[in-house]
Amino acid sequence: MLKYLFELLFKDRSAACLKQVNYANLNSLFTAHNNSMIFKNYTRLSLKTRLLIALCITALLQSFLLGGFALQHLATSLEEQIGQRALQMAKGVASQPEVRIGVQQRNSRNLQQLAEQIRLNSDARFIVIGTKDGTRLSHPVPERIGKKMKGGDNARALELGESYVSKAVGTLGPSIRGKTPIFDERGQIIGIVSVGYMLDNVSDIIQRYQASIVVAMLVGIILSILAALRITSYFKRAIFGLEPEQIAQLFQEYNATLESVREGIIAVNPEGIIITFNPAAVKLFGLKPEETLKGKHLYEILPNSTMLSLLETRESQFDREIYRNNNILVANRIPIFDGDKPVGVVSSFRLKDELDLVSQQLTQSEQYSQTLRSQTHEYANKLNTIAGLIELGANKQALELISSETQAQQALIHLLVNAVEDPILSGCIIGKFNRAREMGLNLILDEESTIGALPQHIKPEQIITVLGNLLDNAFDASLKTQATSIYLSMTDIGKDIILEVEDRGPGIPSEVEEQIFSKGFSSKDERGHGWGLFLARQIVVLLNGNIQISKPADGGTRITVYLPKQL
Repeated sequence: MLKYLFELLFKDRSAACLKQVNYANLNSLFTAHNNSMIFKNYTRLSLKTRLLIALCITALLQSFLLGGFALQHLATSLEEQIGQRALQMAKGVASQPEVRIGVQQRNSRNLQQLAEQIRLNSDARFIVIGTKDGTRLSHPVPERIGKKMKGGDNARALELGESYVSKAVGTLGPSIRGKTPIFDERGQIIGIVSVGYMLDNVSDIIQRYQASIVVAMLVGIILSILAALRITSYFKRAIFGLEPEQIAQLFQEYNATLESVREGIIAVNPEGIIITFNPAAVKLFGLKPEETLKGKHLYEILPNSTMLSLLETRESQFDREIYRNNNILVANRIPIFDGDKPVGVVSSFRLKDELDLVSQQLTQSEQYSQTLRSQTHEYANKLNTIAGLIELGANKQALELISSETQAQQALIHLLVNAVEDPILSGCIIGKFNRAREMGLNLILDEESTIGALPQHIKPEQIITVLGNLLDNAFDASLKTQATSIYLSMTDIGKDIILEVEDRGPGIPSEVEEQIFSKGFSSKDERGHGWGLFLARQIVVLLNGNIQISKPADGGTRITVYLPKQL
């Protein structure tokens, strides 16, 4: 099931990525879809055909748009070039002294010969020289000399003295004209030169280029169709030959599968961003049901997770135990690769087996029952002793025994009332105190110990689990050397909550210091041990804390726990 979900989660990856997954379930699912009544009645065009039509239409539109733009750009560029050519020729004609003198003398004959000679030696359609009032002094058609210039575009040159390019319709037809004024020796405007190219010439040039552009468009369309065929074939293979409706159906089944699985499932990309999750994951992580994990970074949910390290090791992890939200979870993690390129990591979480949960609850119940039994047994012995002393008439000794018994208990209670604000933690310490006395040990609490209200991220049950397991191990170690005292110190002065348990036992050999926090490791031969320090270490790591082992000068072991008051 987990491998099937992995493939669904990363089904948008390439086939190389999915070769690592077993396709038996997926192929059977595809076969079921193809045989269903929905797709038997499916008579519309296939996805490949629709994609091919859409890509071809797109290619045609692009070709026509680009071809039209190319022709338009060509026409505009030609007009600009021809207009600048006409303007430069007009300026050259107007700068000649013969033209200035001819205009001043209104010598049409000389100006006509000069203008025609220049026109024949160039590709200009006409060169017209006129006076300040717009009367022609030269023209390609001699009969029109002496008449007014046509087009109505002479005002800027004759009135403002500007040189410019214009388009207008004259006696020869629509044309592009370069116009410039003629100045005398004093800089006064005395006439105008107009050099023109007919727009018909521009159309002829465009038509010559049009054939080559059309051929290029046809070649582009053919290449686009071939590319469309290749793209649609590749796309069809990439989605396993499915149609959009089938993909939608698979997506619905994928969501239904994720929601129905009791295990929590999350998938992250190589950057650690969560891309897929299911409601069970939200519940197991202790989040609100409406809260979404998608888009969050993995470390916001699992600060100490090692999921991303699997992209470097390329190894899968199975049945790894982690502590989260006061629960022990079993995690399976599998990295996904596209060839050598990392794609992401998928992980499933589930609560530890019911037997382990029941065993843990029974262990806690046993600890409580032992504490109650020790208190009952101890007080029963003391009461029997007091009753015997009273029967013997040793009232003074009975009172001294009652006073000695209550004095130590009252002193501890008084110290805890003033030093420890959390009543659950105080109750745990009192229970361990009585347990120690039953075992013939003395639990000594540092008089300067003080712990105020616990931070919101630290629950009393977590402190009790850590402290209770440390004290139980200290009791067992003290019995081995017949030592009688165990020392407990607690403080929250500064940035950390510090718990310190010290015994006078045989100590911990250096070669096993790293192993004592491993699951199942114990110096005892009896089965069922090796969980206490493992759970304590898990909780300390979960709270971003630290646990250290040292050797006191007087022998034994000192274990110190540091829990930051702020994450």
